[in-house]
Amino acid sequence: MTSPQHPVAPLVVAALATVGASEISAVHAILHRAGLVTPTTHFAYLGLLEPDKRELFAGDIRSRHFRVMLVDMSSGDQHDVVVSPSDDAIVTDRVLDPVRDGQMPVVLLEFGLVEEVIHQDERWLAAMARRGLTDVSKLRVNPLSAQVAQNDDEAGRRLQRCFTFVQNTPEDLGWAHPVDGVTVIIDVVTREVLDVIDYVDLPVPQEDGNFHLASWVDEPPRAGLKPIEITQPEGPSFTIDENQVLSWAGWNLQVAFDQREGLVLRNVTIEDHGTPRPVLYRASIAEMMVPYGDPSPQRWFQNFFDCGEYLLGGFANSLEFGCDCIGDITYLDAVVAGNDGQPRVIPQAICIHEEDAGILWKHSDNWNGSSDSRRNRRLVVSFFVTVGNYDYGFYWYFSLDGKIEFEVKATGIVFTSAYPGDGADGSPYPFASELAPGLGAPYHQHLFSARLDMMVDGLDNSVDELEAMLMPRGPQNPHGTGITQRVTRLHDESEAQRMADNSKGRVWLVSNPNVQNRLGRDVGYALYPEGQPTLLADSESDIYRRATFSTRHLWVTPYEPDELYPAGDFVNQHPGGAGLPEWVKGNRNVENTDIVLWHTFGLTHFPRVEDWPIMPVDSTGFVLKPHGFFGRNPSLDVPESMGDHCHPGGEHHAHH
Repeated sequence: MTSPQHPVAPLVVAALATVGASEISAVHAILHRAGLVTPTTHFAYLGLLEPDKRELFAGDIRSRHFRVMLVDMSSGDQHDVVVSPSDDAIVTDRVLDPVRDGQMPVVLLEFGLVEEVIHQDERWLAAMARRGLTDVSKLRVNPLSAQVAQNDDEAGRRLQRCFTFVQNTPEDLGWAHPVDGVTVIIDVVTREVLDVIDYVDLPVPQEDGNFHLASWVDEPPRAGLKPIEITQPEGPSFTIDENQVLSWAGWNLQVAFDQREGLVLRNVTIEDHGTPRPVLYRASIAEMMVPYGDPSPQRWFQNFFDCGEYLLGGFANSLEFGCDCIGDITYLDAVVAGNDGQPRVIPQAICIHEEDAGILWKHSDNWNGSSDSRRNRRLVVSFFVTVGNYDYGFYWYFSLDGKIEFEVKATGIVFTSAYPGDGADGSPYPFASELAPGLGAPYHQHLFSARLDMMVDGLDNSVDELEAMLMPRGPQNPHGTGITQRVTRLHDESEAQRMADNSKGRVWLVSNPNVQNRLGRDVGYALYPEGQPTLLADSESDIYRRATFSTRHLWVTPYEPDELYPAGDFVNQHPGGAGLPEWVKGNRNVENTDIVLWHTFGLTHFPRVEDWPIMPVDSTGFVLKPHGFFGRNPSLDVPESMGDHCHPGGEHHAHH
């Protein structure tokens, strides 16, 4: 087998390191001197401008550039700027047209601003008074991204569409008491309430949901649960260096963090008989979108792009030992830019640890009498965010057998509504669940787009679709029991827009036609999708146009350094068509070239009563497995478990 050496040199690793506080400060100073930062300017985003990997691998290691998105919350002016701290200069400065380009991501000022303004609006006050809600101090206004302009008066404005909730006390869970039927539309630049629409008067649910208060839970703590302690007396098996290059059991990967995407993993390689072999150049969750399916007048617009509109990386939690992560933990801080453009440190944002993962392989042989088993363990790299009502954990797993898994753990509080009641025939409301008396939760989806910049044993890769097929009866299959596998090569971007099909066991194999394994076949890694529903929306709807990426489980595009976000760079109030649907119009070649996989996966959530008042974790994800990448099982060298819990040879102690 021929295999290229890992192409990532130390200088390249340094060029891709996560953004530091000193760099953020330097960028801010340059922009301030240039007059682009005023007292009303907010930094919507600041991050490393992704270098062109073709230049990096060719040895052209240029100075680091940073991309900054600025919005003036007094004038509404928006600048998309590239800055070079090493040159002490602005490289480019593009002014956005909000009608054509959309709006910059939401900034923190807007969350408090809407409540301050709306609390003074006579129309909203009258709508609340009609419902007997006169104590304004108990009324929380929830700002929501506005989707797209619906008329000329909204065009070009920076909008929020807002709902109201009742919070009876400072400790009360306001999500339990939605004031449904009233939508407020506000321009957050002019601080003007454009409209208050009182669609329908629905009773405000009265039952509390204060799961966080011991006095509210009406039963004692569950008895009989003994402590579980996870220890590694000799310390963890991984190491991490100053550039956050993580090494564990043959795996090497660089851990970075971005304000928009959160965790970014770079230069993922695995050693094979001492030779590091690349698998992924860059992996991240490039977008996540939560479309709600209640088409009622007050909710039709409810769709959230948590990466593109809200920059979910900036909402990362500071993790706590023993609660969020258990074991021998290594934490990494994340450094992002605050809306003031100054560095903001999120302590312990990234958790790295090992965990037991059950049986790796096992066999007891009836012929030779042997009995062997090995336990699997995996390296876990994770972070958690809270975006509004929902909390999401993002987990990358690396296993001893060369497998890479990704999992999202969704928890938190479902977005609530008033439940309109059952129909006259007793049928339930068709677009929401009832969770508590009069309390509803609209049906919705959580759709994620993984951007997987593949590098399977080198930069030139191809993709085949593999699926199970029953062979027709014939000379080769006279008894009708033949099973074969259909292999379909994806040649261009048009062919490479694919849907999963679990009935056929459909997977996508990324192979390198220039490197063969010991059997003479192309080496590869296969993407195993879960195959859950993609976007459930009409093809003529606004959300379909804005989130077209989520209508296919798989897209394959040739690598371009500026093609990073599947819904486009500026998602907030963008009219649609940006990102993947725009890029693939050229129908470029994706065979035996440098390619990127875009994988849509997620949850379609019909909330259960058991999801209230806080939702137990629901999970979704995908798996990448070596498929002909190695010459045999790569985990044969894993040693036997020799701890007290394992007794090879059938020796068991009575007290066990």
